[in-house]
Amino acid sequence: MCVMLDLSVIIVNYNTCALLRDCLTSVYNSQGSIHFNVVVVDNASSDGSAAMVKTEFPQTDLIASKVNGGFAFANNLGLRQVDFGDDGTPQPNAPRYALLLNPDTVLPPTALVDMIAFMDARPEVGAAGPKLVRLDGSLDLACRRAFPTPEVSFYRMVGLSKLFPRSRTFGRYNMTFADPDKLLEVDSVVGAFMIVRREAIAQAGLLDETYFMYGEDLDWAYQIKANNWKIYYNPAVTVTHVKRASSRRSPKAQIEFYRAMDIFYRKFYADTTPFWLHGLIVLGINLRWKLTQLRHGLGTGD
Repeated sequence: MCVMLDLSVIIVNYNTCALLRDCLTSVYNSQGSIHFNVVVVDNASSDGSAAMVKTEFPQTDLIASKVNGGFAFANNLGLRQVDFGDDGTPQPNAPRYALLLNPDTVLPPTALVDMIAFMDARPEVGAAGPKLVRLDGSLDLACRRAFPTPEVSFYRMVGLSKLFPRSRTFGRYNMTFADPDKLLEVDSVVGAFMIVRREAIAQAGLLDETYFMYGEDLDWAYQIKANNWKIYYNPAVTVTHVKRASSRRSPKAQIEFYRAMDIFYRKFYADTTPFWLHGLIVLGINLRWKLTQLRHGLGTGD
C-alpha cells in the first residue's frame, strides 16, 4: 500500500558541496515518525555537488539542471518532481507539506517532526518557518518579515528601521520590535526554511520565476496570505543558517536583491501607490541598483 508522504524536502544547490553534505546529513539524521523524501536540485554547479549527492546520498532524488535558472526556477523543478503541477495542483502522490530548505542550513534531529506537528495543530496556517540563527548565534533577521509595502520600504531605505529597531512602526521590515523567542504571526518567513501546506500550494500556485534570487519567497507568502492562510514564525524550533553561502561569492547577488525589490513592488503595490511616492520608491530602488552595478563594474545587461 502506498503511504502518503508527510513531507518533501526540496534543496536548491549552487556550488556549496561541503555545506550541502552537512545539510543532507542533518536531514537524514532526523528523528520522529514521519515519512519524507528529499529532492536536491543542482543549479549547474561546477564544484562536484551533483556527483557528491549521487555517490554519498543515493536515496536522494537528484535533479541536475544544465542551467542555473535561479532559485524559483529550481524549486519549481523540485515541486513538480514531487507531484505538484504547473499551477500548483497536487496530484494524488503529492506530500502533505513541502519544505524549501537551503543547503547552508543544519537541522537539529527533531526539526522536521516538530514543524510538521506545529502545522498539523494549526489547520489555518499555510506556511511557517523556524528561528534561524547564524553561526555566531545571532538571529537571522530574515526569518520573520513584513511585506515591503511602500511605507515599510521607505522606512528601510532611509534608515529609520536601523535607527529605531524596537519601534512597531519603523521596525516592521524584520519585526525587530518582537521577542525572537515568542511565537509570532508574520507576513513571510524566509525560503531558507519554509514549510508550506499542500492545500496552500494548490491555491497559491508555484513560485514566480520572474525572480532569479531573492523576493520569490516573499511573493509566494503574499500569494498564500491572499488566499486567507496564516503564516507563522515558530521559535520553538531553531535551525542553523550559514547565510549567503553561495550568493556571497557573486556581486550579482546584490544586484538581484534590488531587481527583486523592483519586481515585487511593481507587481503588488505600484498601481495603488500615489504618484509622488511611486516616483520616490522607484528612484530609491533603481539608484541603489545602479550604484551596486557601478561598484562592481557590472553593466546593466549583465
